Amino acid sequence: MTDTSKEHAETLLDLAATGKLSRRALLTQLAAAGLGAAVSASAVNQALAAGLVQSQNAANIQSEYDYIIVGAGAAGCALARRLADGTDASILVLEAGGNDEGVPEIDNPAAWVANIGSERDWSYFYTPTEQVDNRPILLSRGKVLGGSSSTNALVWVRGVPGDYDNWAAQGAEGWDFQSILPKLKAMEDWQGGETALRGAGGPIPVMAPTLDSLHPVAKVLIDAAESWGMPYIEDMNGPSNLGVGPNNFNMRDGVRVSTARGYLRPALDNPNLTVLLRAKTTGLVMEGNACRGVNILVDGEQRTIRAGAEVVLCAGAIDTPRLLMLSGIGNAEDLADLGIASHSHLPGVGQNLQEHILLGGMIYEAREPIAPPTHNLEGSTFFWKSRAELTAPDLMFVSIQIPYLMPGLAAEYPLPQNPFTISPGLMGVKSRGYMKMLSAQHDGALEIQPNILQEPEDREAMYQGFLLAEELANEPAFREFAVQRAIPPESLATRAEKEAFIRRSVTTYFHPVGTAKMGIDEMAVTDPATLKVHGVEGLRVADASVMPSTTSANTHVPSILIGEMAADMIING
Repeated sequence: MTDTSKEHAETLLDLAATGKLSRRALLTQLAAAGLGAAVSASAVNQALAAGLVQSQNAANIQSEYDYIIVGAGAAGCALARRLADGTDASILVLEAGGNDEGVPEIDNPAAWVANIGSERDWSYFYTPTEQVDNRPILLSRGKVLGGSSSTNALVWVRGVPGDYDNWAAQGAEGWDFQSILPKLKAMEDWQGGETALRGAGGPIPVMAPTLDSLHPVAKVLIDAAESWGMPYIEDMNGPSNLGVGPNNFNMRDGVRVSTARGYLRPALDNPNLTVLLRAKTTGLVMEGNACRGVNILVDGEQRTIRAGAEVVLCAGAIDTPRLLMLSGIGNAEDLADLGIASHSHLPGVGQNLQEHILLGGMIYEAREPIAPPTHNLEGSTFFWKSRAELTAPDLMFVSIQIPYLMPGLAAEYPLPQNPFTISPGLMGVKSRGYMKMLSAQHDGALEIQPNILQEPEDREAMYQGFLLAEELANEPAFREFAVQRAIPPESLATRAEKEAFIRRSVTTYFHPVGTAKMGIDEMAVTDPATLKVHGVEGLRVADASVMPSTTSANTHVPSILIGEMAADMIING
């Protein structure tokens, strides 16, 4: 079977597994595509069994389940799978978005940007400030089965051990790197097999491109960085990521493997697991200081479903704190201003918002037409320090095979011929912000404020990143590949001019974290040992909102880790 045929067969099987294809329709379509003999009877039967289970379960929603998981994203899918495998409990997974199958923009890693602003995107915006030239900045969050793991750029990077040791130092005992390393390994199926740092046989296949398979734009970033003096890093999840090299991606045979596909879908034939799509959770059922269930909106109808054991919020760094506040869990004074009765005064809910930032962008003109996109439109990256005395890299650069430019700048600067992008990014952010509700409605307006570039350290680090990009562009390999930098023009000379461009072009990686942080201080929302919400019975949080500080790389992997850790906490008591 060719890769294309295999992809088509897997799509048909996945549609059957979610109840979208009957046995007759599945067999007919496999035969029409010439795949009838290539797909085993056991694979067909397993997919149809899962589809039958989920169709029946969705048609017979119960009034109570042992566990209700709100959000089928990176953490939620991992948690659901582990609970389904490790317990006999009844589990309901609620996802506000639709199915992820049959969507080319999800399947094809190079098409991931088409998910931004689509029906699969919550399309939030960060509130403008002077530091970002008074621009609202898009915050894309996945609204589909798999959440942002179905819509993101597929980068599989953990960060450095110090990220997790820092969590432990902030009161999250048991979250240091050596303690969580076995879980990180259990999540993945690394192409190079198991090592001291990498795992094999896990739900998510992880690969890194070979040098000769990289897109020319990805290759030129590596060549320029090496000639500048950076070491070549073969594995960005290896002993060190201080240097340049190919990135790691969660894909198999050129197709995305999200947590919906790697974790959740193999468990859909379990009759104890029910996945309900297009089900918007509008609030929690509170009885005093205990959470006893959820209120949902599905097919235009409000329903209440109770949790026999507990509710686990996996709705992400924006919607998890929103659900908490809607249900009277948060700063009592702020809730009173919205007319919401307080059940538990937790002033840290919605606070501590952090976000990785990058420039969008620095556009160059290649000497030759750009080759068709490959991998995730990037392919290579490097991690580096904005200041030599730092203990770990705080900068992350990406090469982008297409022009990536903020709308205001796009209207001002014409794109050159053969454009491509080099984007400096800052992972070691010092700025902290918040999100708050502006009304008591479940779909009401929000103020989401990460305070991008608020702290002088962040402004200085981004400026140093801009200078580093200029230096790389003067390396011989880069000059051989590119004619000139077109945006901003190379005539940009003074620090003030460069800093003004940074303010106008800065955007984010879509990595919000921290708004229900785990810890033991007065602003902590969740208990690091259990992920239970402080002072509330029957309620946990398992998503990026519990991170006390952001990691120094993409937040996809640590978000899945949080789902895995939550499952262990529940199963092992």
